[in-house]
Amino acid sequence: MNNEKQLIRALPKAELHIHIEGSLEPEMMFELAQRNGVKLPYPDVAAIRAAYEFNCLQDFLDLYYQGMSVLLTQQDFHDLTWAYLQRCRDDNVVHTEIFFDPQGHTARGVAFDTVFEGIWSALRRGEQDLGISSRVIMCFLRHLDEEDAFATLQQALPFLDRIEGVGLDSSEVGHPPEKFLSVFQRAGELGLKRVAHAGEEGPPEYVVGALDSLRVDRVDHGNRSLEDSALVERLAREQIPLTVCPQSNLRLAVIDDMTNHPIRQMLACGLKATINSDDPAYFGGYVNDNFNALVNAIELNRDEILSLVRNSFEASFLDPESISRHLQAVAAAAEA
Repeated sequence: MNNEKQLIRALPKAELHIHIEGSLEPEMMFELAQRNGVKLPYPDVAAIRAAYEFNCLQDFLDLYYQGMSVLLTQQDFHDLTWAYLQRCRDDNVVHTEIFFDPQGHTARGVAFDTVFEGIWSALRRGEQDLGISSRVIMCFLRHLDEEDAFATLQQALPFLDRIEGVGLDSSEVGHPPEKFLSVFQRAGELGLKRVAHAGEEGPPEYVVGALDSLRVDRVDHGNRSLEDSALVERLAREQIPLTVCPQSNLRLAVIDDMTNHPIRQMLACGLKATINSDDPAYFGGYVNDNFNALVNAIELNRDEILSLVRNSFEASFLDPESISRHLQAVAAAAEA
């Protein structure tokens, strides 16, 4: 087991499912609240950490949006992103494709450019100082209507040369992918990649909807795809990547115990699954923590670890030459 954990530490990795707002650690939340004069319903950091206990997606989202309230300035978004990138460095994550939720900020009166430029400046710093490459994916909140999503896409137009794609997140149940068909079609016309959360709490039909209606390049989560054998065969045949988040699955009761996590079944079915942290500050760990949790619970083995790490680069939005270079680095680290 120690050998597997040493291998995880040694391997360069990509992360494809990380909500930057979900990397807001309690210490930073308290610090930014004090810096910006935001009153939180918690007297100290320990009280915030105690509040990071929940057992369903909606309870988490309520806390998640409350945490956003401390993010007000470009410096706040820079500091948040820079802290995450330092975690990437520690976990040997050399490429990351981060989600951000502009509607969660613009609805509070924070300008789109304030959010984006803060994140972007930290990502450029991460590339220069830490050697970590990155892509930015702008997510639409699915509990809001498509008109609101179109308004957000309009706000993003001046920044599209720096935005890789669009995504779909927030409350899944009751908000099928088809609700956002038109805005995703427009995003595709603008040359943007498309991803969507599907099959986390929602049924396998939501995964089918994401593929057929939204024309996604990747499915975020996708656990419940396993309930539909025809869908599993399609995902394997078309090599549609799944960005799986083990500790998130446990904390949000997608699985009842880590020993029951389906990652091994996904790999056995030929699915291009990857390991990611989702909202690491809230779910108890970053990329290596998620890998290690699977090593502890299901004795994830060397071959499985290597497959998942290779998948993370192959499923990324990097150019083929960069992907090849990273795969060579993975092979060299595995040999060493």
